[in-house]
Amino acid sequence: MASVTALFWDVGGVLLTNAWDRGSRRKAMQKFGLDGDEFEDRHELVLNAFETGKTTLAEYLQRTLFYRPRSFSAADFQAFMFSESQPLRETIALLGRLAAGRRYLTATVNNESLELNEFRIRKYDLRQYFSAFFSSCYLGVRKPDAAIYKLALSITQRSPAECVMIDDRPLNLECARELGIETIAFSNAKQLEEDLARLGVTPAHN
Repeated sequence: MASVTALFWDVGGVLLTNAWDRGSRRKAMQKFGLDGDEFEDRHELVLNAFETGKTTLAEYLQRTLFYRPRSFSAADFQAFMFSESQPLRETIALLGRLAAGRRYLTATVNNESLELNEFRIRKYDLRQYFSAFFSSCYLGVRKPDAAIYKLALSITQRSPAECVMIDDRPLNLECARELGIETIAFSNAKQLEEDLARLGVTPAHN
């Protein structure tokens, strides 16, 4: 393959915990006493619009929860949603070493709703690591749609052969790989560092 010049990173499940996945929604059901089936049905119906920037967080909460009176407030529920984001510190440390050397363009290619995405960028100071955020809420398209990868390639002016996509979900990697992008299935920071090294990608001091 060509020399790697760009690293595209998923965020949830790689650098941070997932922002609003099934596990977090299950915890919310228990904490707030929700009807799980009803909430999940409504969540699935609005998820695409939520993660592609067509629906705000306030609108998402209105559609999934506050279409009827609740014993808790939207602010309470939003605070819980935001509290579910936690750092995966070993991976962030590896990213920091790679970004510090300025040998590679580093950018996200991630699915996230606008408010959660921007909260996570601020909370964990992700701007210090990334040159660009190719997030579904900004681009209006979600992984695994090929269009999101094509946009990242076009905007960065990279060929697929010089890019690596790091993600923890097989389908996302499969679709990136079909475009000719090198892929790494993330499990943990040590495994990621080893897989990157096999592609010739190392921090500058190595």
